[in-house]
Amino acid sequence: MDKTEIKVMKKILNLNDRIADEVRNELRSRGILMINLMSSPGSGKTSLIEKTAVLGSLRMFVIEGDIQTTLDAERILNAGLGAYQINTGPFGGDCHLEAGWIRSALDEINTSGIDILFVENIGNLVCPAEFDIGAHINAVVLSITEGEDKPLKYPLAFRNSQLCVISKTDLMPHLKINIKKIRKNIEQINPEMTILELSAQDGSGLDKWLSYLQSALENLRKNALKP
Repeated sequence: MDKTEIKVMKKILNLNDRIADEVRNELRSRGILMINLMSSPGSGKTSLIEKTAVLGSLRMFVIEGDIQTTLDAERILNAGLGAYQINTGPFGGDCHLEAGWIRSALDEINTSGIDILFVENIGNLVCPAEFDIGAHINAVVLSITEGEDKPLKYPLAFRNSQLCVISKTDLMPHLKINIKKIRKNIEQINPEMTILELSAQDGSGLDKWLSYLQSALENLRKNALKP
């Protein structure tokens, strides 16, 4: 293998990580909590944000990542939130967001008054987990329709995250899914991970989600004030 290629890859990843740290520290100093939402397509990330906008009192903004279209960003705007779209299609169709793109987005966004900045990453459980984008919390949204084995098949996304939201629990009566097995598989990969079960459709579990967000924001701001 060409050693030059290894050096180039290291330089690219090191640059991404440096920018990610800058973004994370800058947002912390402003008292803004950034949450990186990762999942397979159709897991319910956008629906969760829409419901959070309706039920919560936190001031939120969303950076939307997609290869093409502005469909999710339009839904976010209709929910009353600000949105910024990043499409990777014109740049080769990358299946993940990188810290540099988040940095560029922040340069154009008025972050005044924002409590929580959601980044809805491009839908898959592989590439997004490989790139630090400067989030304070990485969160995996796992729909119960995806089955019990996804944490074992895609361990990096769960290993590199602090939170797992098991979504669409209202469908439990219609599926042969053992949610205890899902939790067991998650804990096998990441024993420290916080796990929340909820449904954006019927509202169950959303109170715990909102409490989690409020607590995480308070902890961020409390730590930001420490010398």
